[in-house]
Amino acid sequence: MLVPVVVFSLLAGKTYASVIIDLGTADPFAVLGEAGVTNAGPSMIYGSLAGSTGTPAVTGFPPGQVFLPGVLYTTGVANSGPGTPFGDAAAAYTYGQGLSATSEGTASLGAGGGGIPSLAPGVYSFSSPTVLLNGLLQLDAGGSNTAEWVFQIPYALTTDSASSVVVTNAGDNGPFGGAITWLVGSDATIGTTTTFLGTIISMAGDQVLTGATVGCGRVISLNASVTLDTNVIDAQAADCMVTGATGGTGGTIGPPSVPAAGVPEPGTFALLLPGLLAMVFLRFRKPRVSSLL
Repeated sequence: MLVPVVVFSLLAGKTYASVIIDLGTADPFAVLGEAGVTNAGPSMIYGSLAGSTGTPAVTGFPPGQVFLPGVLYTTGVANSGPGTPFGDAAAAYTYGQGLSATSEGTASLGAGGGGIPSLAPGVYSFSSPTVLLNGLLQLDAGGSNTAEWVFQIPYALTTDSASSVVVTNAGDNGPFGGAITWLVGSDATIGTTTTFLGTIISMAGDQVLTGATVGCGRVISLNASVTLDTNVIDAQAADCMVTGATGGTGGTIGPPSVPAAGVPEPGTFALLLPGLLAMVFLRFRKPRVSSLL
């Protein structure tokens, strides 16, 4: 029997989306890219973000923002061994791939391409090298707020544009204590405007394309980089809520609710400071220049 593990962040007393697989020190992170993180556009990250100490480059913040209590690590975090974010994420990947699973063969996911439209809680494996999500995939929680899904994908995960993952038939309104974990043997590509749920742990690179959102989870690449473009990535448990439950059951969890903008974390302020100082300089310089004309 699978036992849920709820990991508590030490940052400002916040909790993050619980996972069936213990992520350890990787739990507070919304984005981890071993070879760095690249962003374009005004992405909003709710959770910490980092590359590794070996390849720490994080670009595109701003215009992207990491909101408190998340931390933007510009010098990276440790990438191997127990008790380090990447080491713990790698251990979680290995553990999850070793779980007994129901085989789905070469099936695709989602109703849009004639794939699997709905799945009950459980562990699912696939024999197809690439698993495609096309259209809507409903994860039926069976009236529970602690339902859990694990997907073992041997190679790549790809979603078509505007695809979506939702949890249906959850329990009472309120925080969702279950989890969705995607274990990807190669790379993951989340298509444009896709609304995705769960934690992706991949062995190669991750691309979250323009306008896509990832809620109730994280984007983690163990050996390569993560590329973002005008996305919302939300790992905070407080934003993973069951809504619309009637009589205690029947609620749903959809895309991230996009919390209020809040306050960018300190690393983001440091990146913003040169631009703010330039604006102040130009504001006070302009009248002096004008007076000389």
